Amino acid sequence: MIGRLNHVAIAVPDLAAAVALYRDTLGGALSAEQVLPEHGVRLVFVDLPNTRIELMEPLDDTSPIAGFLQKNGRGGIHHICYEVGDIDAAARELVARGARVLGDGKPRIGAHGNPVVFLHPADFLGTLIELEEVR
Repeated sequence: MIGRLNHVAIAVPDLAAAVALYRDTLGGALSAEQVLPEHGVRLVFVDLPNTRIELMEPLDDTSPIAGFLQKNGRGGIHHICYEVGDIDAAARELVARGARVLGDGKPRIGAHGNPVVFLHPADFLGTLIELEEVR
């Protein structure tokens, strides 16, 4: 049901500074900046040899990322994303096993143009989990 790790997302208070750090210090290849109003974020993906990092900055104070940064002022790991082949089937199976899907439970389109849902961090040792449908 759960596929490979797609990315690790880091919430940052200053996207430009975070991009410079990952580009100049770690040598990451950067995606174009994206703005996702429905998720309340501005983001850039950083491709490294064996992983992808998503750097996210809140669009405004109403963003869920803004609340995270109020508690973690310098930023930090926000969530990890796993790939699934069928997001509806994966969500149903995980709910049957006791996990909670956040929001209304319906997938939304994520940064890669694929459906995504988030699972409650209390159900996964304090870690927010994103599932992304990738075929």
